[in-house]
Amino acid sequence: QVQLVESGGGLVQAGGSLRLSCAVSGTIFMLYDMGWYRQAPGKQRELVAVKTRGGITTYVDSVKGRFTISRDNAKNTVSLQMNSLKPDDTAVYYCNAALGGVNHWGKGTLVTVSS
Repeated sequence: QVQLVESGGGLVQAGGSLRLSCAVSGTIFMLYDMGWYRQAPGKQRELVAVKTRGGITTYVDSVKGRFTISRDNAKNTVSLQMNSLKPDDTAVYYCNAALGGVNHWGKGTLVTVSS
């Protein structure tokens, strides 16, 4: 059974930093494209960043230059370093593992950025 467990969320002031981590178990991690999504109150879930199994990285425009996604295939983890946080970054952040059209999700971790 594939399991994704996020950690690292919390409350931070605008301009601050947080690092989210996602530990993956129950599957062959290196085969998956790994991503972070977020869902703000009253909004649809959106892709924040993805790092494919081949190492290609994509970011949503609003976080470019501020967020960095990384993965460690030896530790089965994916991380999201978030710098220069803004109140608009407030959301529940979800870890995603995708392979062949099948998606696995974590339960999410809340990030709150105060102004």
